[in-house]
Amino acid sequence: MFKSIRWKFITVYFLLVYIAMVIVGAFIIEQFERQQIEQISKSMKQHIDNIYNIVTPLHKDDWSKVKEEINAGINKVSLGYNESLYIVMNSDDLEIIGSKSGNLRNIIGQKAYETKKLNKALISQALKGEIAEAIPPKGSDGNDERVKHIAYPILNNVGQVKGIIYLTSKLDYVDETINSSKIMLTEATILALVITVILGFFIAKSITGPIKDVTVKAEKMAKGDFNQVVEVKSDDEIGQLANMFNYLTQKLKKTISEVYREKSKMDTIFTYMADGVVAVNTNGEIIHANPVALKILNLLESDINTKKFDEVVRSLSEKITLEYIKNSEKWEGDVVIELRNSTYRAKYAPFKNDKNQIGGLIVVFQDITEQHRLESMRKEFVANVSHELKTPITTIKSYTETLLEGAVEDKQLASQFLNVINSESDRMARIVRDLLQLSNLDYKQTKWNKVTIPVKEMLEEIYLKMKISAQEKGQTLSLNIEDDMPEVIFDKDGFEQVILNIVSNAIKYTPNNGNIEIKAFTQDDNILIKVKDDGIGIPKEDLDRIFERFYRVDKARSRELGGTGLGLSIAKQIVEAHNGEIQINSEFNVGTEVDIIVPAKKACVIQT
Repeated sequence: MFKSIRWKFITVYFLLVYIAMVIVGAFIIEQFERQQIEQISKSMKQHIDNIYNIVTPLHKDDWSKVKEEINAGINKVSLGYNESLYIVMNSDDLEIIGSKSGNLRNIIGQKAYETKKLNKALISQALKGEIAEAIPPKGSDGNDERVKHIAYPILNNVGQVKGIIYLTSKLDYVDETINSSKIMLTEATILALVITVILGFFIAKSITGPIKDVTVKAEKMAKGDFNQVVEVKSDDEIGQLANMFNYLTQKLKKTISEVYREKSKMDTIFTYMADGVVAVNTNGEIIHANPVALKILNLLESDINTKKFDEVVRSLSEKITLEYIKNSEKWEGDVVIELRNSTYRAKYAPFKNDKNQIGGLIVVFQDITEQHRLESMRKEFVANVSHELKTPITTIKSYTETLLEGAVEDKQLASQFLNVINSESDRMARIVRDLLQLSNLDYKQTKWNKVTIPVKEMLEEIYLKMKISAQEKGQTLSLNIEDDMPEVIFDKDGFEQVILNIVSNAIKYTPNNGNIEIKAFTQDDNILIKVKDDGIGIPKEDLDRIFERFYRVDKARSRELGGTGLGLSIAKQIVEAHNGEIQINSEFNVGTEVDIIVPAKKACVIQT
């Protein structure tokens, strides 16, 4: 009988109500008792205040001289039948100098620590100037009932305890009230449990009927294509229902899980892939577009159901419209399009429907802006290299042919031609050397010999090397270095190459009688080297490209001065390879300031 779900319901209801009543009853009684005791404690403290105000001899500092007056004053105080009052003087023997009780004998003259009626711990605490209160265990103070004790210290004018007003109050009324409450709660619990059993019986009966009906329907569902059996351990109606529905659930769960997993995987791929993906049916309606595609096509989610694909992409390229693809009958292909300063390759291919027919088109938009830019830079780089090498080669060839045709007989002319050939050969050698160095830097093949470099000494050496070049143009080259300049971890040749390149450029592009300043100082954990000039400066539109290879602001002047257009690019890569940074600030016809920032030795980790 008790295997029936009906009785399980009744048992559960019975236990729930029983536990709830016990918990609620315990909580109510505990709260009621605590509230009653707090009220008694508050009343006792107010009573003590009244006693102190009524018994004026208590205001004296020396109670030993006013014992009789205190005791007489106490006798005038009204106490409840369950209250007892004691006045303890702070003397060597802690004498009780006053006492009054509604039903206890007088204990005046006894020592406070020797009578059971007073709690020693509370007296000790009160002697420290603290109000002490407690409910000692039954019988500890000679009473069979619970008693509330309060020891109230009385202080003299200098803040010392001169005595204690000790008040007790029996809690028999509280205990009687609590016992009555417990009886009432017990009776209420029994009544509630009886009602619960009766109601539970009818409620359980109303539940098991529908469960049996559902079980019959589940058995009909189980006669379908689902043949997996799930073990059920219980024998009641819920067990039968679980047997059928678990059987069905497992099959459905497996199928739905597979579908959901595939959908989730595809959604994740489409959402986080770098390319834009758009799916279009044969009617030209957009049936799916991932976030990247929406951004590329400048669409909102709501536009997917309202706008046609051809309407959106026709302005980009006619060749990726569904109409064009249908007419051309070429369902696979790709088109390069330009859109908002970006370049995209739109690849498209058909997808099949459940009838293995073309159900629509998948278009993938790949951002090839960077690839396109790199390809343009590569072509430009090859063209620049060809141009840079072509000029000296042409010069060398033409001068050589002239010498071969007889100019070699003219020694003065031949000497001039040979000097030009030698100069152009040096220029070619510089270009090839710089290209090789850039290649090594690009492919991380440069082996850096990182050592500790004293910045001050290195800058002074470079200053002396470049001072002559500056003086030849009447320029003022100055060097200002902070005291106690820290060292850096750097490749010595690389450090020298970077500084020489920057200072050399400053000298080249600063007019005669100009000023060039080299400064070095610490900034946080870095060393900042500034090279500042008042030369021709760099136009604002050229600043962003100043570190590009072969880029020159004034190409004719740069070649005339022997530049290859690679120096700044090399300097930037060398500095960055040493965890540094190089910045250029310039104003046309005003001057240029180059900042080289490298970590000081204490902030570096040597890497080779």
